[in-house]
Amino acid sequence: MSQALSFPVPATGSLDQYIQSVNRMPMLSEQQEVELATRLREQGDVDAARQLVMSHLRVVVAIARGYLGYGLPHADLIQEGNVGLMKAVKRFDPTRGVRLVSFAMHWIKAEIHEYVLKNWRLVKIATTKAQRKLFFNLRSLKQDAGTLNPVEVDAIATQLGVKPEEVVEMETRLGGRDIPLEGSGDDEDERFAPIAYLPDPHAEPSEALARTQLAHMQDVGLRNALASLDDRSRNIVQRRWLSEGDSATLHELAAEYGVSAERIRQIEAKAMQKMRGMLADAV
Repeated sequence: MSQALSFPVPATGSLDQYIQSVNRMPMLSEQQEVELATRLREQGDVDAARQLVMSHLRVVVAIARGYLGYGLPHADLIQEGNVGLMKAVKRFDPTRGVRLVSFAMHWIKAEIHEYVLKNWRLVKIATTKAQRKLFFNLRSLKQDAGTLNPVEVDAIATQLGVKPEEVVEMETRLGGRDIPLEGSGDDEDERFAPIAYLPDPHAEPSEALARTQLAHMQDVGLRNALASLDDRSRNIVQRRWLSEGDSATLHELAAEYGVSAERIRQIEAKAMQKMRGMLADAV
């Protein structure tokens, strides 16, 4: 068995210190890597997993550097890449004859890709596998910073296996300018910044809760108010005001109860007055 290597905890004072410390981490020989991976798979050795991860942190730093062009924090890219590295270490099989660095690159890039796609724009710009491939390759395939001409569009579409219109759409999205949610601090800017007109004034949590409680009390109050009426008054109110179909007329109810339409109106008015009082108390 090979001699165990010492892996100090990486410095976290600053990003530069972290990068310098992980670049000083000892590298594993193929024999050491196989021994550690075997201990992890067969014994669940956590320390073996730690040594495998620590010895490959420099790989994550190198890969993450390639994604700085998307304007995202280098530290966040490294953090996401480290997640991919840990997933790779967990799944690594030393019996396949492949070095961990080759196996881990896929997992590291996959995690960074997900992070870039979720955070580079507020609106998702690449959802299918082909669109993701186009997203991460279009910049390098463009000859200059100008707009692609039809010939270049067709060439890139053929090379990446996508439709020409998808190349044009992705180029437009990549060239789009993000609008700051908040203004620059100037009073004039603040009035026209999206933050000033995006919020729904009725969506404030306390107001929404108050509206919900009010609706509940009114619903309960209505049921209680109806229950307080005598059968005839309740039936008149329900058929005049709460019917899902056509409301009954005063004359229809008068014929049903054998009284005048004016009498039905009086009963309705008295019942409604009583209900309004109970509803006011409920609110």
